[in-house]
Amino acid sequence: MKVNPAYQTKEQLLELYNKPLLELVFEAATIHRQFHNPREVQMSSLLSIKTGGCSEDCGYCPQAARYHTDLEAHKLMTVDSVIEQAQNAKTNGSSRLCMGAAWREVRDNKDFDNVIEMVQAVNNLGMEVCCTLGMLNEDQALRLKNAGLFAYNHNLDTSPEFYGDVISTREYEDRLNTIENARKAGITVCSGGIIGMGEAVEDRIGLLMSYMQMETPPESIPINALVAVEGTPLEDQKPIEQWEMIRMVATTRIIFPEAIVRLSAGRTKMNMEAQALCFMAGAGSIFAGDKLLTTPNPDFNEDKEMFEILGLISKEPFKDAEQPVTIPDAKIEERKKQEAARQTELEEAKKNAFEAGFQPRKIVTADSKS
Repeated sequence: MKVNPAYQTKEQLLELYNKPLLELVFEAATIHRQFHNPREVQMSSLLSIKTGGCSEDCGYCPQAARYHTDLEAHKLMTVDSVIEQAQNAKTNGSSRLCMGAAWREVRDNKDFDNVIEMVQAVNNLGMEVCCTLGMLNEDQALRLKNAGLFAYNHNLDTSPEFYGDVISTREYEDRLNTIENARKAGITVCSGGIIGMGEAVEDRIGLLMSYMQMETPPESIPINALVAVEGTPLEDQKPIEQWEMIRMVATTRIIFPEAIVRLSAGRTKMNMEAQALCFMAGAGSIFAGDKLLTTPNPDFNEDKEMFEILGLISKEPFKDAEQPVTIPDAKIEERKKQEAARQTELEEAKKNAFEAGFQPRKIVTADSKS
């Protein structure tokens, strides 16, 4: 059951969202236990592989180049650095690595080739690989799929009606198209939203309705609370109450019984009791590690302690779908072939020059004459 047939209209969803909190959590917990192991929570890690310098104007994002925040921009990480970070995350209990790049859209260049190699390497470590790279076309999605990408994250953020108040550089339809391109390539979809940006409850419901209207709703739905960053247009937004996160998690769980509801940004503002209610209400994943791209997050040790206290267990990778098979990338193979041929040519030229007794020409300067 991808979508709960008991809730089909906006009015029904609003009535559900506004139920007395304990009744709402009980209903969500009942559905959660029907479709999931309530003790299992997936620990995921989110790694910013390219930070800052984005051309978009998302009002919540410190990575937008047009905003004056304290964020230091960094170029794309090396493949070896990503492998090291992935191994550390796996050692600390994460079964999924999500790599984020502050791009408006994917471009067919060497940076994207490097991302393909990152996906291949992390998949070969036996971790679920998720990427969030901005907009991408069908061919790019297929390359990621063949590299071993398990999921593509592309959030809708909010309702179509409120979206224009937050972002003007990318249309809502652009986001839907990217999700469809990932879906066509056979990649599972991770897509959710942010609450606390000044939206009405109707906008939170509108976000969920956008997913209800899809032929196949996302397999993963992250629920984020806004982390207001100084220098962004939303810097003065007051933090939402943790009860609102619990409501949003519970409502999402009830509407999408099979999806993994991911308790994402904003956990630093939630105490353990509130997080426990989120797990009871259907949250089946958290992001572990001290940062979520560029914003604070509880560290691994805090989460391990919470798991111990609440009796939670870490979910193993690939329990919801088989591990993708990595297929060699034709473009990367051709580039490596050309680089190897060039290196052979250079070595051969050096060898021939040496055998011919080549000596570098001495340059006589005015100083050397005197």
